[in-house]
Amino acid sequence: MTTELFTGIKDMMIKTYTFLWRVGLAIVFISSLTFAQKPYRVGTTAGNFLEIGVGSDGIAMGDAFVSMVGKLSSIYWNPAGLAFLEQNEVMFMYQPWLIDINTTSAAAAFQIPIVGTLAAGIAHVGYGEEEVTTLEYQDGTGELYTANDYNFTLSYSRKLAQWFAFGASFKYINSQIWHTQASAMAVDLGVIVNTGFFSVTKKPVDGMRIGMSISNYGTKMRYDGMDLLFPIDILPNEAGNYSAVKGQFNPQGWELPLIFRIGVSLQPLVTRNQRLTLAIDALHPNNNAESINLGAEYELRFAGVGKFALRAGYKSLFLPDSEFGMTYGGGLVLRMMNNVALKVDYAFKPVGILGNAHSYTLGVLF
Repeated sequence: MTTELFTGIKDMMIKTYTFLWRVGLAIVFISSLTFAQKPYRVGTTAGNFLEIGVGSDGIAMGDAFVSMVGKLSSIYWNPAGLAFLEQNEVMFMYQPWLIDINTTSAAAAFQIPIVGTLAAGIAHVGYGEEEVTTLEYQDGTGELYTANDYNFTLSYSRKLAQWFAFGASFKYINSQIWHTQASAMAVDLGVIVNTGFFSVTKKPVDGMRIGMSISNYGTKMRYDGMDLLFPIDILPNEAGNYSAVKGQFNPQGWELPLIFRIGVSLQPLVTRNQRLTLAIDALHPNNNAESINLGAEYELRFAGVGKFALRAGYKSLFLPDSEFGMTYGGGLVLRMMNNVALKVDYAFKPVGILGNAHSYTLGVLF
């Protein structure tokens, strides 16, 4: 009875995610028909730090990572990719972003037999300190204020079949500007389908993979706090009334940056110690035009020692007025005793007139 129940649940979940995948293809097709339509909803969402990639491997591949598997950074791109992890893993990333903004993140994933893969992550964006200025003190009041964004993630991923995996992430998002803050809850959903097509080794695992994810589907963010309190003179032209009535701005709620991704990856070169992966992602966000990301990874394995990877990509192809373009990077995995490995990744992303961004990631596999 238990086996039949599990089989029924598995079949139902496969059908559900197959339906979502078909819906995703329909969305991409419809979006392509309206690709040139304007205006785009630029600047209409809050929490846009959620669009900054996590993991130097995916960033180096031009953010074309939705169909990549076996990487802890999939917790950001597509939680379904976590189901293909070969070991438990811990990851730390530091990314000096643009104009003195710093991004840091940490994540950990653990494989639980029969249950699946559980992961947790935290991302922080710090905007540094700024002087407080007013109309009376335009050179500064002597005070300093800060702004910080946080994203806490819990993920679950599982293979329902050798060719199919699903994943889901639950997020708590918080944004703080001095004494004012906003928060929201969101979910990410993703699937990976290993088609087995175009496999140069004739093994299904080396075939074409299709990935799809929907990120940041959640509640709206509305800022509130003591910084929104201001005295108001309701009758400025009349004397004797209350000239300092307590007033408060009431901001409206803003949507999160919802992103639909669908991508394909191929492995045209697979040998005992070499692997070449080519990836392409199509993006449909709710706050900008559609775009394409391209990526490539060449991996060289050294038996008993580890592996070395070179990566390159192109971010935001066909996106109007984009400052993004080519991306580059590499990675190294060193095997140690007791099946422990040290993992180091780096990514370089030029951002046009805004400068260059670097990403450094350190991980431990165990």
